[in-house]
Amino acid sequence: MATDDLPNRFDRAFALLAHSVETGRIPGGVLGIVDRGGQRITRSIGLAQRVPASRPMRDDTWFDLASLTKVIFTTPRILALAEAGTIDIDAPLISVLPDLRQYDPNAWERQVTFRQCLGHQTPFPAVEPIYTYGQDPDLLRTFILQREWRKLEAPVYSDINFILLGFAIERLSGRWIRDMDAGPGFAFAADPDRSAATEDCTWRHRVLSGEVHDDNCSALQGAGHAGLFGTAASVLDFAQGLLDGSGASPKAIGLMRTPLSDTRTHGWEHAYIGWSGGDRCSAATIGHTGFTGTGLWIDFDIGRAWTLLTNRIHPTRHFDSGIVDLRRRTGDTINGA
Repeated sequence: MATDDLPNRFDRAFALLAHSVETGRIPGGVLGIVDRGGQRITRSIGLAQRVPASRPMRDDTWFDLASLTKVIFTTPRILALAEAGTIDIDAPLISVLPDLRQYDPNAWERQVTFRQCLGHQTPFPAVEPIYTYGQDPDLLRTFILQREWRKLEAPVYSDINFILLGFAIERLSGRWIRDMDAGPGFAFAADPDRSAATEDCTWRHRVLSGEVHDDNCSALQGAGHAGLFGTAASVLDFAQGLLDGSGASPKAIGLMRTPLSDTRTHGWEHAYIGWSGGDRCSAATIGHTGFTGTGLWIDFDIGRAWTLLTNRIHPTRHFDSGIVDLRRRTGDTINGA
């Protein structure tokens, strides 16, 4: 793609976001795109918050990035620990978390490796309402480590994988994730007046803005699967660092691109028919989405990345926002011939 064609493609992709906002599917959003050379376009539309008061979306609005935490925060740190020799990526988690299912030495959970967790190649259940078991973050960590987890017959995408990877990072650093450096341009909370609001939470009894939406991450007071906040600019900075090689080591970037299954790499998804990045990106594309309505995709072949950040769950998740189709059409428009 010629660089002088970037604005035209961006305009057509942004029109899709604008249509979703104008038809009431989502309150607002920010679309951003960057190429390997640093050319960048970012634009916002709609509302950062509808209720209880209205606020406009801005290019620099902070977003609860949800599961983008997995690829922007947790994955790079696990890969850096492996490259430094602090952990063996093919060793079981008990090499760092020896108390995982400590009362049953033959428990299957004690055999799960760091690499398997990165690629979601474990039998952990897809969803678990951990927050309903209590609000003491220390006891919840113990509960997660000691619970006899339901074992699935086939691997699925599971937050449990990255919650445990987060525990390993905490154990090695001696600090909770919420007390760590979130990385340039990122944080684990944000100014509510500068943030995109998420849900009117049924158990916290308020509209969330600037505090984590993910129920389990909230109860744990920080975790490896969610909780990171950032702007479109910080997400694009991170993506450009992977594109030009300045943001991680060649080995780490290589692992982020190395498939572990038909859909997964180390931390990320890779391009496949029907995925969130659309069907017109190159096979050298990785990406990830977040439940709050966020997403990031990086095409290493063509040398560009795009992020679509929305507040599609504001004020409720129980609404068909059309985000799945919007993501795919956005990618196809950006990458179309």
